[in-house]
This record gives sequence, structure tokens and C-alpha cells, in this order.
Amino acid sequence: MVKVITYGTFDLFHEGHYRLLQRAKALGDYLIVGVTTESFDEARGKLNVVDSLMTRIENVKKSGFADEVIVEDHIGQKVEDIQKYGADIFVLGSDWTGKFDYLKDFCEVRYLERTKGISSTMKRTHNHKIIRMGLIGSGRIARRFVPEAKYVSGMELTGVFNPHIESAKRFAEEMECEFYTADEEEFYEHVDAVDICVPHEFHYLYAKNALEHGKHVLCEKPMTLKKAEAEELFALAEEHGLVLMEAIKTAYTPGFIRLLSMVQSGVIGEIRDVESCFTRIFPKDSMRELTNAEHGGSFTEYGSYNLLPIIKLLGKDYQDIRFECFKAANGVDLYTKAYFRYPHSMATAKTGLKVKSDGHLLISGTRGYIFVPAPWWKTTEFEICYEDFTQNEKVYTKYLGDGLRYELSDFVSAINGNPRGGFKLTRNESIAFADIMEKFLAWRKATPIEEGTVII
Repeated sequence: MVKVITYGTFDLFHEGHYRLLQRAKALGDYLIVGVTTESFDEARGKLNVVDSLMTRIENVKKSGFADEVIVEDHIGQKVEDIQKYGADIFVLGSDWTGKFDYLKDFCEVRYLERTKGISSTMKRTHNHKIIRMGLIGSGRIARRFVPEAKYVSGMELTGVFNPHIESAKRFAEEMECEFYTADEEEFYEHVDAVDICVPHEFHYLYAKNALEHGKHVLCEKPMTLKKAEAEELFALAEEHGLVLMEAIKTAYTPGFIRLLSMVQSGVIGEIRDVESCFTRIFPKDSMRELTNAEHGGSFTEYGSYNLLPIIKLLGKDYQDIRFECFKAANGVDLYTKAYFRYPHSMATAKTGLKVKSDGHLLISGTRGYIFVPAPWWKTTEFEICYEDFTQNEKVYTKYLGDGLRYELSDFVSAINGNPRGGFKLTRNESIAFADIMEKFLAWRKATPIEEGTVII
């Protein structure tokens, strides 16, 4: 007798799950299905699970393909189960290709092609439906979206739009999207929500069009480069009852949220200074960030990250803001400092594309300070420091994968009527970021290259 074993969360059980189990059963005589517990899902980074463990087990049983259902609750269990139950074949979907090759020492490993073309009517479950996500753009951010999306329950990447059809086609084939198109109207017919992953200057237009087509919008940072545009988009989303979120992934991560809570609890007293830094040395001078003279540069690329802790901790009502930068010959800022002055505090944000600095976050208070080591925007640890160093405390937190799963999880929850993450990045904060971007670009344009800058 050939025994086959497979595992999954099987949340919001749909036709894709049904077909996977059907094909797994066809490979042998006896099918064992492992269903993950809520705690194990959380530990491995699977977010937004809706159905209870018992409901998910019952749905697997109702499929009629499982001869035995077991519960998976810890790392390493797959090896134990394969040996315990004498499994001959381990099966999982193709989106996990290569991940479980280590099991080949214990049994045959097969990755089945992911089911495509599942209609929305096949995928409705009680009060929820699988949200059909579409990508606008197929560049670097879009490619990072795909592996993160599989960790978020309740959504599925359906298709990709790019006005350059060959780029859309190549992306869809590599990432196993159901469809691709260069026709924006056709694209909106197949999706419920979009993630806008295009160059900064196109964010506003695509976000506005998506909202006008009744689609929820997750927009990469910066959402817009003008305050009035951000205000317009949020008003439009509110008018149509849609979710609009700015994708600054750090804002939604457990570590950063815990950091803010610690600071706001008063452990370092009153905040007097916030210093944030995000720099990278770009390997190619031909990259968009270095060649787009009007909208490129270090501040539009990384400024949103640095503004996040400043605005979150000190607020948006600063008294004064000023900028300094080194520019390239085309006027793009390669290294920028933004200085903020508040009634009783100050802040500095540093960004760079051709200058490398330590990417830490430092929050100084009247009783002590908090130091977040580089890369602070992927917060996994921070130290609370005092005059008496014996009282110092280190805090460690989780940061799973590329971090995008956290913002995706909150986005899906908000669409389903549970805006649990609304406080993590508010409407007014996103508008404040757009206002600062607008001020910076106006200053950069008005400042001659020769005055106070260095051409690199």
C-alpha cells in the first residue's frame, strides 16, 4: 500500500484545496493530511487564519479524500510523521518547490502545480471570501510580494497589470499568476484589491483609478508626492467605502509596534530627540532612483521609513523643517539630511544612495535612550539604556520573511471589516508624509547644485 502525506492550514477551504487533496490521493492508496494549529501557524508566519482548527479539520474530512487527519503543531514534525506513519510520498503545492527537499532522505517528495483559474464563486466560505489581489507593476517590489502573500490567509494573487505586456507576461509566467494584461480595464474586472508597485510619480494616478473602479488599494511608499493628492485619495476611499493603506512595511511589524509601545509607556522619560538613518549604496548608476531627475533620489526612496518613527513619536505638528543634501550632476539627491524642530524636541532623518552610514534608530529621552541597531526598519531587537548601565534591558522580537506579510495581513483584515491595524499607520500620518515629500522636492528643485552640495 502506497501512503501519501501532505500538510496545510486549509483555511477558508476552497476548490484549490479540494483539487490538491484529490491529486494527492490519486498518487497512492492512503492519504494522511496534517492540519496546522493556530499557534504553529503564527510561529511560522502564517497570518490572518480565520477558521478554527476544528473547522479546518472538518472541512478536510468532508472532502472525502483524507483517510487520516493529524494535527501539526511543531517544527520538525514532518520528519517524525513520515517515519511514524510509514509515508512513501510527501506532497505539497508548487509554491513551496525546493523548501522541503530535505525530506527526500525519508521518502519521495513531489510538488504539485498550483491550481489556476479558480472562480470567486468556488471560493466563498460563510462570511468571508478569498480576496483576489492584483499587482499594478511587475518590478522589484512586486517580486517580493509573491512569496510573502502565501503566508497570509484570505487572499490570493490573481493577476498582474503592466502597460508593457512582455514584462507582465514574463512576471506572470515566473510567479504563476492566473492572468496578465496591459489593459487596465480588463485588469480591474478580475481583482478585488490592488497593490501598486510602480515608480513614485505614478502612485497617485493608479491609486485614484483603482478606487474609482471600486478596488481596495495598498500603495507602496510614498503614497503620493503631494499633500493634496493624499487627501483626495483618502476622501475618495472613504466615499466609496474602500480600504486605502500606505505600504510602509515597518509600521505593521511586531518589533516596531512593541518599540513604540515601550517608548510611549515612558520608560525613557520625555522624548527629546529621534535620529533615524536608512542608506544603501546602489550598484548601478542606471537604476531608476539615480536617473529620474524629477522624482528619484534618496529621500523619496527611503525617507518614508525615516519619517515613520519621527512622526509616530513626535507628531506631525513640527515647528520647522529644513534639508541638506549632496546631489548628482542631474540634481538627484544622493545623501540627504532632514532636520525637524518641535517645541520641546528635535529629530534628524538621514537617507543615502551613494553614501553608506550605520542604519540605526536612536530615541533619546530625559531618563534614558533606546537604541535600535541596523537595519532598524527590520526591527528584531532594541536596547533600553540608562545612566546606570546595570539597569539596561535588551528586547528581542520576531521579523519573519521580508516583512511584507504583516502589512498584507492588516490589509486583508481591514477589507473584511476588522481594521485592527488602523492605528499602525493613520490617514493623517500618511498625509503628513506626503506633505514632507512635497516640501522636500520643492526645496531640491529650487536649490542650485552648486550651492551647498557636492557632485558625486
